[in-house]
Amino acid sequence: MSADPLHRAGAPQRAPTNQPPNGSGASAIEVRRSTRRRRTVSAYREGDRTVVLIPARMSEAEEQRWVSVMLDKLAAQESKRVLGDAELAGRAERLSGQYFDGRARPTSVRWVTNQNTRWGSCTPSEGSIRLSHRLQGMPEYVVDYVLLHELAHLLVPGHGPRFWRLLEAYPRTERARGYLEGVVAADRLPHVPGARSE
Repeated sequence: MSADPLHRAGAPQRAPTNQPPNGSGASAIEVRRSTRRRRTVSAYREGDRTVVLIPARMSEAEEQRWVSVMLDKLAAQESKRVLGDAELAGRAERLSGQYFDGRARPTSVRWVTNQNTRWGSCTPSEGSIRLSHRLQGMPEYVVDYVLLHELAHLLVPGHGPRFWRLLEAYPRTERARGYLEGVVAADRLPHVPGARSE
């Protein structure tokens, strides 16, 4: 999957920007058709959009299939990339702006290796947020949910109704919670010696 801007050559036709399927990290998808492109399909992130480059002769059904394939590939690549503390702090700032009108302003956001029983923690009096290193490699929407959860604690310290109302703004809250619950449940499964996973 190429993110090379040179793939934009050839006066591509631009399809209308669409909303992505659930689970995608970007907020919009733009399909660009090119007469110079014969067989290859590529995709890359451009700001808050995902751009998918396809041959001009591709049918609507092929386009939809390839958009789905490329979104999955991008998400898989991004989930393998580990964010540094500076990127994590920038992400927290972006999420606060998008969901909390920038009201949640942490003084520090960082990964820690000493949280094995919870996904994140927040000390509102200091404005510090810490995320467990176990989140590294999980899908972006899961990391974003945990960040938002901790950011919400800067505005509402407890887990009362006001706190949960804040998190309702994030459309993937239930999905992320389900993912994390699945990880916890899988950790509790007995590991049978000699059992093969297929």
